[in-house]
Amino acid sequence: MDGTVACSNSPRGTVRCLSRKRLKYRNMPRQARIFSESGYMHVYTRGNGQQIIFEQKNDYVRYLNLLKKCSLDSSVTICAFCLMENHVHLIVYDEKHNLSQLMRSITSAYSRYFNEKYKRKGHLFEGRFCNIPIENEDYLLTVFRYVLNNPSKAKICTAAAYPWNSYSRYGKPESFVDTSMFVKLIGSKDDYESFIASEYEDCPELEELGYGDIWAQSVIKQVLNGESGTVLQSYKRESRDSILCQLKNRGLTDHQIARLTGVPLGVIERVQSV
Repeated sequence: MDGTVACSNSPRGTVRCLSRKRLKYRNMPRQARIFSESGYMHVYTRGNGQQIIFEQKNDYVRYLNLLKKCSLDSSVTICAFCLMENHVHLIVYDEKHNLSQLMRSITSAYSRYFNEKYKRKGHLFEGRFCNIPIENEDYLLTVFRYVLNNPSKAKICTAAAYPWNSYSRYGKPESFVDTSMFVKLIGSKDDYESFIASEYEDCPELEELGYGDIWAQSVIKQVLNGESGTVLQSYKRESRDSILCQLKNRGLTDHQIARLTGVPLGVIERVQSV
């Protein structure tokens, strides 16, 4: 197609528009979380310090039950999901900008459940969740295949064999997962199975969700207006702790911050993200 915009009607009567133009990845600063003009977003959250957040089968089941309930309560549509041992990927349609409400409800309820069950204290999830706007069809399909293939990428099993993603919910209207846009773009179940199983290249903006050091260094430079993270060692305590708090809120781990700034780990651990 040579048009610049493709639209389809959602089951809820709204109009979803996806530009075919390629857009670059945009970081999500805490002060101004960016929402998608199309309504579609890729959401990523992980365990604090990359710790395991699903120990047993019942944990996955509990999270999915909360995902269903909280998505209905917040009017955020779940289009795809994949629950991995220490992190979660979602594709959502959020016309009303209620994503923060959805994620706050889920993380709060699931953290209480998990901490009580395993007799632990403290934050279960690390910093804020990350959300990346999806503004074109090509990117939507790329993210969709990427999310479902996380088990394959981790060498666990194929997307089709993994029990904790939304692979089996394709084209099923009775599910709380709305795959109607993917059905429109991909087609039949056979086409879908071939599409998910086909080889693909990870795009850089998705790889950055791994929160590697290259990504972390770019965030540090943004927060410090282009300066290296090591300058934090010369900051006064109040200013230093304010920057450390911002870095935590942007998703950097305590160990990453210590490694890239030279600030002692014990100092970093005492600073609470907000």
